[in-house]
Amino acid sequence: MNREEAFEILQKYMKGERYIKHSLAVEAIMKGLARKLEPENEEYWGIVGLLHDLDEEQCNWQEHPEVHGKTSVEILKKEGIDDQVLFDAICAHNPASGVKAKTKLQRAVYAADPMSGFCNAIALCYPDKKIASVKVKSVVKRIPEKRFAAGANREAMLSIEDLGIEFEEFAEIALDSMCRIADELGL
Repeated sequence: MNREEAFEILQKYMKGERYIKHSLAVEAIMKGLARKLEPENEEYWGIVGLLHDLDEEQCNWQEHPEVHGKTSVEILKKEGIDDQVLFDAICAHNPASGVKAKTKLQRAVYAADPMSGFCNAIALCYPDKKIASVKVKSVVKRIPEKRFAAGANREAMLSIEDLGIEFEEFAEIALDSMCRIADELGL
């Protein structure tokens, strides 16, 4: 599967603009992480990021978190995709799915998913509400705050350090990646 095919599938099953923008942001962060960790797999890592929440509008994951990710896999199989590495990575971004993030790819998407939302939340704190106005120091400073961006999984974001990337560098990669597509994201 290439990026265009993945995006067509995303648009077929995801209609909400907010969800599509989140998927694009995670795709960008995953590509940024791939450039650091596995440059030869940048497009594939991006596809994982793009499709990680494919089931966001299809399943009631808030009431049944264990299905989030698994429903994405069912959708992809229905579309004729047979890629266990992709399936495992999509499931690993949500610990309730039962698939633990073990590989570089799985750990990266586990960390990238909440990081995109965290960076967006921080951008909303700035007067011009632009991702380009967010500084790495702001991201690092806010990570310990319990009340800020409560939905952001700090454990997941900090797990990037298991891959040898310090959190500050991760914030830099995420912000740079999101700035590259700021217009698409409306940021």
